[in-house]
Amino acid sequence: MKLKSLSMLAAVVIALLASVSVSFASDVAADGGPAFQTLDRIETIVYGSPQGGGLLARLNTAEKDVFGRELPGSLTERQTAMLDFMEKGTTTQPSLLFKLSVAEWAVAQQIHPEWSLARRVDTLEAVVEGTVQGGALASRIERLITKLLPEGVLATPVEIPAATVVKTSLTQTLTVKNVKVDDKVVLKLLEEIVVSQNLVAPRGSRVFAHITKVKPPRSFGRPSEIEMAFDALEVIGPNAVTVAMGEAAKKAMEADAATIGAVGASFAGAILLGPLGLASGFLVRGSDNQLKEGTLFYVETTAASTVHGYKIPNQISSIVISGDVTTPQGAGSQISQ
Repeated sequence: MKLKSLSMLAAVVIALLASVSVSFASDVAADGGPAFQTLDRIETIVYGSPQGGGLLARLNTAEKDVFGRELPGSLTERQTAMLDFMEKGTTTQPSLLFKLSVAEWAVAQQIHPEWSLARRVDTLEAVVEGTVQGGALASRIERLITKLLPEGVLATPVEIPAATVVKTSLTQTLTVKNVKVDDKVVLKLLEEIVVSQNLVAPRGSRVFAHITKVKPPRSFGRPSEIEMAFDALEVIGPNAVTVAMGEAAKKAMEADAATIGAVGASFAGAILLGPLGLASGFLVRGSDNQLKEGTLFYVETTAASTVHGYKIPNQISSIVISGDVTTPQGAGSQISQ
């Protein structure tokens, strides 16, 4: 079984290398960005942050840590193949991050995309096998999947309906002193998204937003303001679908007593902006000057989107927590499909 997993892994790497059309050595990545920026992205996935040292030495180390060996080809080919392997996969095999997320979800019903690849694998091994095994990260993930899901992990195209409402919470406290315009904000998904028995976004998936306006307290008792717009939900791919504070999300927030309690005794200090304001945003006014970590928000998908999901086998379907998204998370009404 181990030899079979390693053979499949080698086949995926070879397929990814064969798909790279660039045939010359260059210090520019395939997307036109500098090679150091591409390497920073690779290292952020693998280790959590960019590492020090020379370009080639860093790439060699990352390849050995993920694959157990250095890849052949030019600098651009190697970087492109590595990113595609971790993030995109092939037509027959899902990406490494897709497989890891499915394995995490199968064990803990949530994922940790904010952690490095190395930390996620170490943690999963410690839970499943009782100790951290070490070795090439890709091979370790394949071994864990063989133990957890012997039928394997495949990606299935699935459509997330428009106006699918999802429940999220802030991962940090926002104040007028610690944020500025254009700062990125990360929220986490509190309930998994399942469409037609396909897992598309486990609990813990990230929702991205950004700050659009910050005003400190002003004279004559005028309160401070923090304005935030929602951007995207990261699904299991990892791909992203656009989200906003639409009408369905607003109704879900208003119906959720926990949300109202998290923001305040009423919505007097919080304004949901309508079509004439920031249609996708949320404005907070008040003397408290902050949005606390854990504050709940509902957002909704802006359009129907086709993504890749994991078809949940019947034998483990009982671990699904929140059910199908035909019922909005945290709300009682039905979403038309």
